Amino acid sequence: MSTATKNVVVFDYGFGNVRSAERAVARAGARVEITSDLDAALNADGLLVPGVGAFSACMNGIRAARGDWAVGRRLAGGRPVLGICVGMQILFARGIEHGVESDGLDQWPGTVGPLKADTVPHMGWNTVRAPEGSRLFAGLSPEDRFYFVHSYAVHDWELPADSGGTAALTAPKVTWSTHGEPFIAAVENGPLWATQFHPEKSGDAGARLLTNWIETL
Repeated sequence: MSTATKNVVVFDYGFGNVRSAERAVARAGARVEITSDLDAALNADGLLVPGVGAFSACMNGIRAARGDWAVGRRLAGGRPVLGICVGMQILFARGIEHGVESDGLDQWPGTVGPLKADTVPHMGWNTVRAPEGSRLFAGLSPEDRFYFVHSYAVHDWELPADSGGTAALTAPKVTWSTHGEPFIAAVENGPLWATQFHPEKSGDAGARLLTNWIETL
């Protein structure tokens, strides 16, 4: 199946750069629909969950739109989901902002917390360290840069990650970056993939990454 025959829903729950995501996914070769319709979200080849702003506000928005249910149903059926920026952060168990703790979607254990760096937010281009065998970063080099805009991140991965060998066939692949301290830049975990950076704003490298995701749908 070519990428042009695959359809992607960008889930619109009020907290994401949905138009930028739509244009980038379309350029990568898929048909794209921006919607909060649950039937469309469930039946699409791929579901993209964007996110900008505060963790707690995004969680309130996605719950109000029943996006938490849609994500859970898709993953239970092995259907691909891609989270971007705060759309990645809310996949973790909880977020702490200004001392306030909020529950996330709890697809992965872990806590989203403040970046400890001389300059916050982390805004601009940065490299990442992808694991060997990454499908998300296939065809990309360690010198490729991606565009980040965030003040919070996940600093610890609490599940067994790919360390090679037989277990690597099913273990999550975790990509790291550094701004003041190491943080998780992307995860590939079965049908659930996510990036802390914005591939839709990351030029040719981001376009290649989105194409890689679409080709797996």
